[in-house]
Amino acid sequence: MLIKRADLDSPAFIALLEEHRAAMEATAPSESQHALDLAGLRQPDVCVWTLHEGDALLGCGALQRLDDAHAEIKSMRTARAHLRKGVARTILQHLLAEARLAGFQRVSLETGSMGYFEPARRLYASFGFVECAPFDTYVEDPNSTYMTLEIPDPAAVAPEAVASQL
Repeated sequence: MLIKRADLDSPAFIALLEEHRAAMEATAPSESQHALDLAGLRQPDVCVWTLHEGDALLGCGALQRLDDAHAEIKSMRTARAHLRKGVARTILQHLLAEARLAGFQRVSLETGSMGYFEPARRLYASFGFVECAPFDTYVEDPNSTYMTLEIPDPAAVAPEAVASQL
């Protein structure tokens, strides 16, 4: 598997993004849908990566800079044909490594509170994310779960402890 910066003009990426937005529309009311569209993903404070195996696009994920110390995970999506193969785990590991390299001290995310999103919430919790209050411009919403993870400074943590968080 290969992770690289996303080609936002790729037909495969656009199809994956449409799949992502369609799933959000089917599972959450419009006021509770926070997925970025292509214009949102093109903003200078957003960086998107894709995971590939050969010619197949397996999934994607993005980081959005909220401030110098805080980033948000956006657009985590596994292509339907590649569910339950470790795609999301691989992308999340990459996003956290990129966040650490960029010097962020905290990474947060918003995901749905409905049953459809339970696998995602379990994945995030397995990486140490904990539920938190709404952050940035989010507000209380019964359809949303907010989670956050403090990223320790690698210089202040034993290398084996940092590796165990990935």
